[in-house]
Amino acid sequence: MARAVSGPAPPAEAGPAAALEAHILTSLSDVAAEAWDACVPGGHPFVRHAFLSALEQSGSATPETGWLGQHVVLKDGGGAVLGAVPMYLKNHSQGEYVFDHGWADAFERAGGRYYPKMQVSVPFTPATGPRLLLRADAGTGEEEAAALQGALLSACIQCSDRTGASSLHITFPDEEEAELMQEAGLLLRTGMQFHWDNDGYDSFDDFLASLASRKRKQIRRERREALAEGLTIQVLSGDDILEHHWDAFFRFYQETGSRKWGMPYLTREFFSLLGQGMGERVVLLIAENAGRPIAGALNLMSGDTLYGRNWGAVEYHKFLHFELCYYQAIDYAIRHRLKRVEAGAQGEHKLLRGYLPCPTYSAHWIANPSFRDAIENYLEHEARQVDWEIEALGAHSPFRKEAP
Repeated sequence: MARAVSGPAPPAEAGPAAALEAHILTSLSDVAAEAWDACVPGGHPFVRHAFLSALEQSGSATPETGWLGQHVVLKDGGGAVLGAVPMYLKNHSQGEYVFDHGWADAFERAGGRYYPKMQVSVPFTPATGPRLLLRADAGTGEEEAAALQGALLSACIQCSDRTGASSLHITFPDEEEAELMQEAGLLLRTGMQFHWDNDGYDSFDDFLASLASRKRKQIRRERREALAEGLTIQVLSGDDILEHHWDAFFRFYQETGSRKWGMPYLTREFFSLLGQGMGERVVLLIAENAGRPIAGALNLMSGDTLYGRNWGAVEYHKFLHFELCYYQAIDYAIRHRLKRVEAGAQGEHKLLRGYLPCPTYSAHWIANPSFRDAIENYLEHEARQVDWEIEALGAHSPFRKEAP
């Protein structure tokens, strides 16, 4: 179902935005995959139509689970899609990885109503990437592209306001988009993750050579002990991933998810749809013990980055988590000339394994002026703390002092 955000999409000034109209879609099925994906830069996997549709079609992110689609599609006068935003109306704060439970509690104790709220994000996915999606040929220059992104952002705010949402939250945008959102008056929040950067390494041993001697020996020992009991690892992608692989991985995912959240977010069907729709972007690692699958790690890949997403195991083996989720990811990135590995949320233990602290961002529109002021004050203090933490952790880098 689609509805228009009344009239031309703002800003109202002369220029490319003046003749455009923003439509709000409750389902990704209301827009052609080709039209949506034409707005996805760099092959980024998580904002592709196939990934977002798999979440909806599998029952993972639906109105029944608290994710009501309010996706923005920007069209020109001829009906062609020029831009898009994945957006949801939510009645909870689960599956976001940028925690605002304290905000909700404070606002409701003050007599406000925090839910519903609007969320621009990829459900259950703490990976930085584009959020204000533009077709590659939609802007003839930086100013025109920025105007179109401004139109998308304005449509998101208008939709939030008209549905009575307390707030709009845009999580894990890239840095350039975060700056645009801050300039538009949204509050910017800083977080932290640990990412590994490929400094032109030719092999895993080449990467190890850049580390301090003690860290190098530690990683070699951990890799050796992880597979010491005769475990083997399969690296699967595309058509090599069969349904029995997804069956095994879903068991692993359920085991870990039930311990972390009580109930895993993703359904079994999601993984089948993911493999069918974009298997060429999936890198699935399966550890086997005497031919029996016992652990796995799911990664997705863009043109230059490997994203670690989910992990699980039904047997405990010391250091196997590090091997599957961190070392195998680095090895794969080096062999396939990828620039970066993003290993997901949290985890200071990643630092000693070559993953360095990096800032992440979210942007927030708060409808209530008094509540906005309180949030702004909080974010100023939080940003200083995050900056200090990134600097302090960076001082404990495992790399040799002469290495980058």
